[in-house]
Amino acid sequence: MSESLLVEHQAPITRITLNRPEKRNALSLGLMAELTETLESLRHDPETRIVVIAAAGPAFSAGHDLAEMAADRDAASYKRLFDGCTTLMTTIHTIPQPVIAQVHGVATAAGCQLVAACDLAVAEEGARFGTPGVKIGLFCSTPMVPISRAVGRKRALEMLLTGQLIDARTALDWGLVNRVVPVDTLREAVDDLATSIANASALTIAIGKQAFYAQIDVDERQAYDVTVPVMTMNAMTDDAAEGINAFLEKRAPVWRNS
Repeated sequence: MSESLLVEHQAPITRITLNRPEKRNALSLGLMAELTETLESLRHDPETRIVVIAAAGPAFSAGHDLAEMAADRDAASYKRLFDGCTTLMTTIHTIPQPVIAQVHGVATAAGCQLVAACDLAVAEEGARFGTPGVKIGLFCSTPMVPISRAVGRKRALEMLLTGQLIDARTALDWGLVNRVVPVDTLREAVDDLATSIANASALTIAIGKQAFYAQIDVDERQAYDVTVPVMTMNAMTDDAAEGINAFLEKRAPVWRNS
């Protein structure tokens, strides 16, 4: 990886750190491509059960790199940028491992989009979130896709139309993040959450994550049409049999991930 992205493997967690602190971890096209490539490289890594996306410096991410956008003012360049961003966000959903955002400082625009796209998010008490694009004439249309799904229509529109930042407690109340903790316990809190997930069968987690995103945006009948065959298939796995038997026998399960 380049200096703008740091990767730390400490099974069962792989922590990816955005490392452009002088640019407030702005999501340049290059950085997003590297991050997408790194996530894809972990897709089939059995040692990585959880992926954490963190950031160096005073901010999580201020969004797209405006200097880059100002330098390449043509439709083809903008489409490449936003297509690259979309690929990154969808990759987070399609890899089998849960992805946790470890958020400190400010997460705005595409940075806020990144938080919303992650499966889970833990923020420190001083973190702030927003979609301030409207203030510079660029409505945060792509960030609103995962943000509106996380916080709902009215709250998303308030963020999008005003461009005002919300604090960590509001983000927790609105459903943008899962937990808010003191800044000096942020990494510990993320690792505790990751470890609690990693105790489960990796296969079961992967099946469940895929099914979650397949059913979340369809109507109830369609959602059952998706999840009944998934749960039937899941029930036929070795890990489901092992988990049920372990429960009945009052012992810890030994996962085979098969």
